[in-house]
Amino acid sequence: MSKLSTCTLAIAVCLGTTAMLANNNRNAKPNTNPEALLAADGAFRDGLYLGKLAAEQGQPLRPAVGRWSTAQDRATFTTGYRRGYRDYVARAASSGSTQSTE
Repeated sequence: MSKLSTCTLAIAVCLGTTAMLANNNRNAKPNTNPEALLAADGAFRDGLYLGKLAAEQGQPLRPAVGRWSTAQDRATFTTGYRRGYRDYVARAASSGSTQSTE
C-alpha cells in the first residue's frame, strides 16, 4: 500500500508541475516593442549592417533586396539598410562638424 501511495503522489506532483508550466507560458506577454522585434529580425540586421558598410564606402543608397525571397523580409531589409545608412551619415556629419569647430 505504501508503494502505491508514493507512486500516486509522484504522478500527481509531475502532472501538477507540467500543468503549471504550460499555463505559465500562456500568460506570458508577447514582446510588443517594435524596436525589439526589428532587432530580432535577420533581414533587418542584415540591412542595418550592409547600409552602414555602403555609407562608409561612399556608395549610393541602393539596397539590394533581391537577397531576400519574401516581401516581408525585403521590406524589413530595406528598413534596416536605410536606417544603417542614415545613422552612419548622421554620425559622420556630427563628428565632422565637431572637429571643424575646434
